[in-house]
Amino acid sequence: MWGGRFAEGPSAIMREINASIPFDKQLWRQDIAGSRAHIAMLAAQGIVSAEDAVTIDGGLEQIAAEYERDGVPEDWDLEDIHMTVEARLSELIGPVAGRLHTARSRNDQVATDFRLWVRDAMERADAGLAALQRALVTRAGEHTGSIMPGFTHLQTAQPVTLGHHLMAYYEMTSRDRSRFADARARLNECPLGSAALAGTGFPIDRQATSDALGFGAPTRNSLDAVSDRDFALDYLMAASQCALHLSRLAEEMILWASQPFGFIRLPDTLSTGSSIMPQKKNPDAAELVRGHAGRIIGCATSLMITMKGLPLAYSKDMQDDKPPVFEAAGLLDLCLAAMAGMVADSAFDTVRMRAAAEAGYATATDLADWLVTEAGIPFREAHHITGAAVKLAEERKVALDALPLTDLRAIDARIDERVFAALSVESSVAARSSYGGTAPEQVKQRVEQAREALGLD
Repeated sequence: MWGGRFAEGPSAIMREINASIPFDKQLWRQDIAGSRAHIAMLAAQGIVSAEDAVTIDGGLEQIAAEYERDGVPEDWDLEDIHMTVEARLSELIGPVAGRLHTARSRNDQVATDFRLWVRDAMERADAGLAALQRALVTRAGEHTGSIMPGFTHLQTAQPVTLGHHLMAYYEMTSRDRSRFADARARLNECPLGSAALAGTGFPIDRQATSDALGFGAPTRNSLDAVSDRDFALDYLMAASQCALHLSRLAEEMILWASQPFGFIRLPDTLSTGSSIMPQKKNPDAAELVRGHAGRIIGCATSLMITMKGLPLAYSKDMQDDKPPVFEAAGLLDLCLAAMAGMVADSAFDTVRMRAAAEAGYATATDLADWLVTEAGIPFREAHHITGAAVKLAEERKVALDALPLTDLRAIDARIDERVFAALSVESSVAARSSYGGTAPEQVKQRVEQAREALGLD
């Protein structure tokens, strides 16, 4: 490949450190698509003959069929997927294969291939997120009125509905989808034709190859085009944020499935047992989603550090751009599928959830609000009065609404029998009717909006 510039071939060490075919063979579809677009453009511009272009395109089509059927061979002497394809093309059609590399470099070739691959990964992530959202919205619609404790600091705070809780993750995943969409829009420029770094003297048509490969436009600066990996970092940043959200949902499901909570029964298909304890049902899929978040974030950090000090244009360090992206994409696709399945197929114990909401003095804020609205007491004073009522209920080991009116009036004489209407968990969630609140009617409206956005109606 290096021709007459070097007197000796690469040493065994150089051969091993230099070869990227073990991982960049994943780019074979994108590499062949880019080559087919390139040779079509060369023929249209009269840079190669139509006859040679047809021969080259037919050879590329045959290689694609071989790789689809048998996989990509790994010859480390050929270094990468680009030379692997070109060498096979030469075997199939002879010296005319050498015309394919006219007016391009491996630098713009790999930049194009990698953008195409990452674009596909972004679309897979969006599809996985949409599937998770459909599961969240469907289950939320089933539980718009199912009451559970809402937490701050993992302490019972106020009653909420399970539907409201699930729809919080719908909002998170909506932001995730928007991040991938934004990243895809920035990515969608075609580097092909930038050549090694300075462009080419051949009369190429960069718009034609850009259009053929589904890009919005050609890149505007050849130096930037071959050295840019922002699109890969954008993907990894969006993937990291998405993984954080999946990890939070996984952690809640792990907690909810534990015996002290007992809020949920995870599907058998996404759980495992113990080799020694026959009663165990372990939330291993959720735990691995939680763990994989760390690996995805590590992939983002890895590529940032690789890129941080590189001068323009291409440096061999950039060969290390693909493994972290490939790893993160594989993990993210798997995590999204696992969480969609977990949400869709888990069984919620709404009786246990409601009992937990009643047990933690979750309606204390409702008592304080009642004192403000019905008795005209300033909130800070109402907060103090409510704290005394909670303390008494704790001492008696009863719920707030189980305290006799006489005891409540002993704390503050302005309390009357109307207060009990505000102290049930049903009254509490119904009262939170502000836009975006947990009241069942608000949750129903948000579910319907989400269903419409997802095309579920």
